[in-house]
Amino acid sequence: MQAISPPCPLKSIVPTRPRLGRVGAVSKLHSIQCVYRSDSVHFPNGVGLSRADWQSSCAILSSKVVSQQQPTDKPGAGKDLNGAAAADADHVASVNGHKAAGPMDLNLVPINNKSPATAGAAGGATVTSNKPAQQKPLTITDLSPAPMHGSQLRVAYQGVPGAYSEAAAGKAYPNCEAIPCDQFEVAFQAVELWIADRAVLPVENSLGGSIHRNYDLLLRHRLHIVGEVQLPVHHCLLALPGVRKEYITRVISHPQALAQCELSLTKLGLQATREAVDDTAGAAEYIATNNLRDTAAIASARAAELYGMEVLENGIQDDSGNVTRFVMLAREPIIPRTDRPFKTSIVFAHDKGTSVLFKVLSAFAFRNISLTKIESRPHRNRPIRLVDDANVGTAKHFEYMFYVDFEASMAEVRAQNALAEVQEFTSFLRVLGSYPMDMTPWSPSRGD
Repeated sequence: MQAISPPCPLKSIVPTRPRLGRVGAVSKLHSIQCVYRSDSVHFPNGVGLSRADWQSSCAILSSKVVSQQQPTDKPGAGKDLNGAAAADADHVASVNGHKAAGPMDLNLVPINNKSPATAGAAGGATVTSNKPAQQKPLTITDLSPAPMHGSQLRVAYQGVPGAYSEAAAGKAYPNCEAIPCDQFEVAFQAVELWIADRAVLPVENSLGGSIHRNYDLLLRHRLHIVGEVQLPVHHCLLALPGVRKEYITRVISHPQALAQCELSLTKLGLQATREAVDDTAGAAEYIATNNLRDTAAIASARAAELYGMEVLENGIQDDSGNVTRFVMLAREPIIPRTDRPFKTSIVFAHDKGTSVLFKVLSAFAFRNISLTKIESRPHRNRPIRLVDDANVGTAKHFEYMFYVDFEASMAEVRAQNALAEVQEFTSFLRVLGSYPMDMTPWSPSRGD
């Protein structure tokens, strides 16, 4: 990982009078806009003109910057030992080389708040500070993304512990820190706000079809698809310990899970109503929390283990080939390669409706590029199109956005030429990501 080195010089953070080296002098707090610069030692607007002054200032900055994680007082709320008001730390100038909205405002502890030994060595006097020790100094790792090898990645998923999305996150990034989110959009926002490094979200199921909500969110947010993972789904019928099947009057689970187990539930002879909830593991948690002895949940065996429930029936999915495809999302795209199978996802639209769809598909067919998926979603900015002025108010056509997945890497010339041709026919074209295909073998889930 490259060190941060913004192009701006080190700004002056202390007034010229009194001098920086005086211990016990009263100095005001200033904000810094840029604190890293390694390619020059001469700063006309800096703290000093000599290398010693520059090194001394950098040492003070690196040791006295208060961590962003520590709460700070607002200006005017109080004074420290030297009468300096606390400053806000609301903005960061750059994060991993990317500019932020505002300047960097970091609280600086006055110089004479050093430890007794350090202060005595610097100015010949010992100053004792009554302020509590800082919890953690600000380091570059606090603002940088975690390593990309899955060891310490923070991965957001929708659901609660025990959900299939959690298992997909563990398969995509082993040993990661899984962060549960109550909604799909919260997982997107967690990555955008640097709360998480990745998000693993479902986009389609072999039995239930596409998860349309996530396709809409892919267009609304500016995250990039950096990978995919396919997870076999193995549904179980769960209930509280001691509950028998004939006492079940209600079955709750995610709508997709209920649809995937409809035939199996009928074969079991359950005279129970079906109710949809947000996720499968959440259904098990709800039953366990409220001690519902007349309700069963469709969830994973791990959910039964986490929430102290029993498995009444194992493998109740209607089809053993029940697989859910998840995509891995990140703030930055990955570099496409040609040494392994890649898949590319795009979305496009046209002002003249769906008449250009054949031309777009021909651009891939002529170059022998296989399409793995095509999905249409309503054009929310313009859902309907009128024929002409004579028929004002009469909707003749619906407008759609088209999502297409094809088996090729953006590093290949044929893929680049195909998208160049597609761009001629469309009014909107966006590459959602070019990423490695999931080639790991999987075993079909066993039925009962």
